[in-house]
Amino acid sequence: MASVAVASMLFSGGCRSFTAPAVSRALRNSLTKHLNKHALSWRHRSSHSSSNAALAGETESSTTDAGNLPSSSSPYHSYPKYDRLLPCPLHKSPPRIEHLVVSEGGPVLEYICRSLDLHPLFVEDLIQFGAVYYALVCPHPPPNATPEQLRIFKEVTEPSVLRKRPSIKGKTFREAQKTFRITHANQFVEPGTYLRVHVHPKRFPRCYEIDWRSRIIAVAESYVVLDKPAGTSVGGTTDNIEESCVTFATRALGLTTPLLTTHQIDNCTEGCVVLARTKEYCSVFHGKIREKKVKKLYLALTASPLPTGIITHYMRPVNMAPRLISEDFIKGWHRCQLEVMECRKVPWPTTVIQDKYCVEDCGWPSQDHAYECKINLLTGKTHQIRAQFAASKAPLIGDSMYMPAAIAEISNPGLNPFGKYKKEFSSESEKEIAVMNWIAQHGKEPSVVIGLQACQISWDDNEHFYQAGSPWWRC
Repeated sequence: MASVAVASMLFSGGCRSFTAPAVSRALRNSLTKHLNKHALSWRHRSSHSSSNAALAGETESSTTDAGNLPSSSSPYHSYPKYDRLLPCPLHKSPPRIEHLVVSEGGPVLEYICRSLDLHPLFVEDLIQFGAVYYALVCPHPPPNATPEQLRIFKEVTEPSVLRKRPSIKGKTFREAQKTFRITHANQFVEPGTYLRVHVHPKRFPRCYEIDWRSRIIAVAESYVVLDKPAGTSVGGTTDNIEESCVTFATRALGLTTPLLTTHQIDNCTEGCVVLARTKEYCSVFHGKIREKKVKKLYLALTASPLPTGIITHYMRPVNMAPRLISEDFIKGWHRCQLEVMECRKVPWPTTVIQDKYCVEDCGWPSQDHAYECKINLLTGKTHQIRAQFAASKAPLIGDSMYMPAAIAEISNPGLNPFGKYKKEFSSESEKEIAVMNWIAQHGKEPSVVIGLQACQISWDDNEHFYQAGSPWWRC
């Protein structure tokens, strides 16, 4: 049975990859030198849609330019020089996720290289990035699967076939379909195993630009407090655990045990993040968050002013962006509350500052003045401040996802089906169309920075109190 791409929701044609039927040790050793002289050589492959919504996350890729890598002797970096196939991206590439069913057992690296025509060093780096997953049994093909894909799925999941696989004994079908990261290039995969390969993982080039040691606010016995830079991920993404705050902060401090995430802030947000040094303290801090013993203050740079006081909205319980919120109570929706403690007029960031920090111009009509708000976050929902401020006609500067929707609603007050001037709908289908139209008014997630900083974090009645440096717009 030939290997097949079972599904790929994002990639559609035009994808190209290294051709490497067999690679000698000499070729492997000379790869980096070769990449510095030549652009990657590609050829076309095809793939198909997936029914798994989790596979639909954006992915990016790059070619290599070793000259842009930080020097191993640089005083700003204590981590080893990374000069393999995936150092720092130069440009975005089309998303690509490949889904395979293993036809011949063997080391996972060899199988992926052979099936996708990818170079071994490239695949090793994908594994290091955490971009390769496996499941003992492949998921169901999507509704638009080809007859060949359906045939292979039926063939490898036939009960008589599964009964012959010792690795599946004692597991339910659903348990066998659970995915896990591949952690070693020589990990053995048996016939029938499902593989998901994020060929173009999401990249975080800012990780290589940061003086990470200078971003450390405090180092305690059980935790580290980091002033997280915008444009970075706290703990990594589904397809990239290498380019993350925990990885680079661990290296900057020379720790032998990796730091652990205790809470999250958006990639485009900067400021205080607590990283645990042990699993035990990670659990302790999670408990403090649940017991509301952790207090977080934020600074937001907004396009228009807001009055001081508590703002309450209700967020739709759908785990995907954009986060939709309503001013009125809706059963099953999550309550979101924050307190605007201060709001003062400040200059709109200059062009020089916007260019330096890659702030996106989202089309706000007046850019004479901005407003800096100090916020006490009373509930902690994903995108809460961003969504609530946009709904209050005071979107955050640089927020390319929520500011376009705020502008659209100002121009057309009845556009938001959950807003103050929402329309009455004659049917659920009419409302669903309105909701989809409202979602379409939102833009994409910011690539680097927005006007938001987690400026303070404290717990245990201020026994532990930490503050970030000046936000980017004051620099």
